[in-house]
Amino acid sequence: MFPSILIVDDEPSILDSLGGILTDEGFEVFTALNGYEAMKQLALISPDLMLLDIWMPGMDGMETLKEIRKEHPSVPVVMITGHGTIETAVQATKLGAYDFIEKPLSIEKVVVTINNALNFRKLQEENLYLRKKALEKHSITGFSPAIMELRNQINIVAPTDARVLISGENGTGKEMVARTIHHLSPRSDHPMVTVNCASIPQKFMESELFGHEKGAFPGANQRKRGRFELASQGTLLFDEVGDMDLETQSKILSVLEKLQFQRVGGGRTITVDVRIIASTNKNLEEEIAKGNFREDLYYRLNVVPIAMPPLKERTQDIPSLCEEFFKEFAAENQSEPKTISQNALEALMRYPWPGNVRELRNLVERLVITTKATHVDIRHIPPAYKDSVAEPPTECEENVFDVESYKEAKKAFEKTYVLKQMAKHGDDLEATAQAIGMDKVSLKKILKNVG
Repeated sequence: MFPSILIVDDEPSILDSLGGILTDEGFEVFTALNGYEAMKQLALISPDLMLLDIWMPGMDGMETLKEIRKEHPSVPVVMITGHGTIETAVQATKLGAYDFIEKPLSIEKVVVTINNALNFRKLQEENLYLRKKALEKHSITGFSPAIMELRNQINIVAPTDARVLISGENGTGKEMVARTIHHLSPRSDHPMVTVNCASIPQKFMESELFGHEKGAFPGANQRKRGRFELASQGTLLFDEVGDMDLETQSKILSVLEKLQFQRVGGGRTITVDVRIIASTNKNLEEEIAKGNFREDLYYRLNVVPIAMPPLKERTQDIPSLCEEFFKEFAAENQSEPKTISQNALEALMRYPWPGNVRELRNLVERLVITTKATHVDIRHIPPAYKDSVAEPPTECEENVFDVESYKEAKKAFEKTYVLKQMAKHGDDLEATAQAIGMDKVSLKKILKNVG
């Protein structure tokens, strides 16, 4: 399809000449003689770009631009005028115009400006798509009460600049929550930079955070910007902040008040605008009592606390998480996502999940690799995950020792045994018969007898 352009000018000669030239250049052209007509056209054709004259009788270009920004904010607008001034250009830019062209029009400049504006719009659409994909990638899966409350906390704090302290066990998704807060914030167009406090040696931490000047220490062969500078206008995440050494904590504390610092070996004070988020798998109040964490830094970071629920407290989310992970690994392998049986899910929901969501994700990846079948059932689940908690006794198990005769006890045991074996093998008659050393006909007969 050819890009569509709406030209708005009160001079018919401009519409005819400019419209003809742009048509020859491969654009689909529409025209309007005034602002009112332009707004009607916009609602009908939704053009890719507008060329808008400023000086028109009635509703002039500036008023029309204001209305366009209200009703059609994504359409790029290039202003045209025969009486251009710096003040007019500044005003048009503040109102959201992409560019400003003066009459008499240079066709070459018009075409270049149009192409630049269309490319700019394409980049905006790509950025919106990538942001949407990023949000999907870091979305919090599940509908348990704990996750619904977590989403509510994120939606409340994300639009603000408040500092957030995310606490929780390893594998619960603390970094995912931090990235979701960043992507939903006004800072989402700027970088989110992570400092892994557990992995950076203490002797390098100051340089990593604040940067250094050339020659500041042996090996400093050039100037380096630190994480604070790299995160300017964006978000800085202190991951596992409970592992930060006391000396670095002291330096961070002095920087957080005014967000000012000096590079190592430098004398110039640098001011940055960053939002601070911290995460930890430790109980920082206990660390304070042990003397491992500064109390004053804790209160600077803990403006809005968010506690991540462990998976064992949100087991009703396991079916949704499994579905999401099966889709994720299917996309990576360009295959159809596997499905999982109800008895397999029930086994997983009984498991305590010490490794939380990360452990579940690893298990699903393992099942995708090792299971040839497209449907995962209880026989595919590793023993550690289905035998971790004893299943409650069945009615037959409870009553097998209460019956009067051996014949009745044998029948009760037989019922319990075959039903358990069928469940263990995903209700697959052939697989169960093979596993217990019985032919299918006999097994089918027993199942029929026990109902």
